[in-house]
Amino acid sequence: MAKQDFLVELGTEELPPKALKPLSDAFTRGITNGLEEAGIRFGKVEAFAAPRRLAVRVRDLEDAQPDKPVEKRGPAVKAAFDDSGNPTRALTGFATSLGVTPDQLDTMETDKGAWVVYRTIEKGRPTVELMPELVDQSLAALPIPKRMRWGAHRTEFVRPVHWAILLFANKVIDTPIMGLTPGNKTRGHRFHCPKSLIVPTPGDYEVVLRQEGYVTADFAERREQIRDGVTAIARKEAGGQAVIDEDLLDEVTALNEWPVPLMGRFEERFLEVPAEALISSMKEHQKYFHVVSADGRMLPLFITVANLESKDPQQVISGNEKVIRPRLSDAAFFYDTDRKTRLEDRIDQLKPIVFQDKLGSIYDKSVRVAALAKKIADAIGSDPVLAERAAMLAKTDLVTEMVLEFTDLQGIMGQYYAANDGENEDVASALNEQYMPRFAGDDLPATLTGCAVAIADRIDSLVGLFGINQPPSGTRDPFGLRRASLGVLRIIIERELPLDLQTLCEWAVEEHNSITEPNVANTVVDYMLERFRAHYEEQGISAEVYLAVHARRPTRPLDFDRRVKAVEAFRQLPEALALAGANKRVSNILTKQGGDSIGESIDSELLQDKAEITLADQIRQQADKALPLFEKGDYATALSSLASLREPVDNFFDEVMVMADDEAVRNNRLAMLNLLRNLFLRVADISVLPTASGQ
Repeated sequence: MAKQDFLVELGTEELPPKALKPLSDAFTRGITNGLEEAGIRFGKVEAFAAPRRLAVRVRDLEDAQPDKPVEKRGPAVKAAFDDSGNPTRALTGFATSLGVTPDQLDTMETDKGAWVVYRTIEKGRPTVELMPELVDQSLAALPIPKRMRWGAHRTEFVRPVHWAILLFANKVIDTPIMGLTPGNKTRGHRFHCPKSLIVPTPGDYEVVLRQEGYVTADFAERREQIRDGVTAIARKEAGGQAVIDEDLLDEVTALNEWPVPLMGRFEERFLEVPAEALISSMKEHQKYFHVVSADGRMLPLFITVANLESKDPQQVISGNEKVIRPRLSDAAFFYDTDRKTRLEDRIDQLKPIVFQDKLGSIYDKSVRVAALAKKIADAIGSDPVLAERAAMLAKTDLVTEMVLEFTDLQGIMGQYYAANDGENEDVASALNEQYMPRFAGDDLPATLTGCAVAIADRIDSLVGLFGINQPPSGTRDPFGLRRASLGVLRIIIERELPLDLQTLCEWAVEEHNSITEPNVANTVVDYMLERFRAHYEEQGISAEVYLAVHARRPTRPLDFDRRVKAVEAFRQLPEALALAGANKRVSNILTKQGGDSIGESIDSELLQDKAEITLADQIRQQADKALPLFEKGDYATALSSLASLREPVDNFFDEVMVMADDEAVRNNRLAMLNLLRNLFLRVADISVLPTASGQ
């Protein structure tokens, strides 16, 4: 079957920059999936995305679907012919429905008898017929929250569509898409090449655009071009280093077809403003990259990326310098104004700001968090007075001019303003650290005061919202409770804090007066422990290991983590599978024979067989070794020691009948098995782990 390259391009008004890459990925994925479902073989699939175009090229695309055999079963042979061998109505009806005559049908033998069957070969459709349908399906499935119409068209898309290309080899597929008749013409850069350009074949696409149209169509290529250009200009013109935020780089890539980095300057007096405020102003409003010196100090420079090659680049630079100056002046004004009012004098301004209708204002939350942070600080060996102070000031920067203008600076500006007010260094740091970790993999609070406030703030939200029956549901999590839970777990584990989730939640319940749900502390603890599953899956630890520990419901995160790590190490031992199977067997036996009512006391006088005498002796020895290790939380060493029980356990089950006729002997054996199982249960329920039989 012949193979050719295929190209589709959709030319539009400027696409939303933050949506460009997701749209391109989804468009490409839709076409790839459509080809796979249609059964058409193809080679490499390449995506192109620029401000005014989405395109996909498919290499070595077969020119038709493969033919495929079709088999349809009709009535049984007994029902298809009468006693004279003539076709019955059942047979003629089946044949008529297929557009054939009875003599064109075959028969097939099965273990349930003979049946009439229709066999044929379904001819594959030509690729040129299928591709417009696949393109339309992919476009219809794009993740566009709100589509728009334009002109007199009823067609809808994220932005108006002005041209389309559908090329199979050098042949135009002229089936309309998006209300347009496709051709082989694209358009170049708005200013450098405001005209149509012919694309002879799919393989010429990006070459034509680059050489004639002043467009770099490949998103990844353009991205690296910008990165290299920004890095080079910072080094060459300032001897500095450009700080490249990856999200900003993606956005700038989506804004430019022909990127040209240029460096501008601003007055050094603006460096008196916190660097984060300057960066936020330049990044959010102007899409500029900032520059730092070799030792990390911010320089009075910025790098903008122009979407054209100017004959007078200094004019472009001057224009950008004029634009950034008032932005930075605003930031400087906000900073100077905010410092005239102490943070503690802003506390009352939090009273009108609603946190949640039933849970009160931000002020009410601050009071609750302060009381909780004080208890947490005491529990982790920090200063309760500092934690309480930090929690009361924690949200005050929300009412400053700077944070009202640049909301992403909350916490950061609080730290600056607290330091300006002469607050304790730990208190100032905690105002920023309360939001850590802000995202997966982010830094944790460095101070214990910051840890106390960060944990208290999250626990207060969790208990409060669960307490008024507003937990996360499905994909809805407006208060970020999943992220809050993971943040608490990470802080406690990685900072090795001796905190118990049950205690934390009960403390938080005491501070709330709007809770209506029963047993809310238990509910929140269960919710938070469930978040551990994804946490460990990301580390490559299986769900069975998590479930084995979760079955014991340890509520101290640090203890939970140590158990998981110990069980994961135990799972790697050669004895683990057999012992997991034995524990499963023991668990089933004990459950059937009374469960919790069975004791642990072994009467040596009732031990009869050599295998049970040996096992009892080994269990006693292991208990003497393991119990002190359990008390210290050294679960890994304890489990490693318990692994030596594999051989005596296997021998016991091979040679001893647990359910002996003598009731005393039977109960003694059950007690021994219960003692064995409870030793492992000090860490986890290892019967949950996969066993030697894979059960």
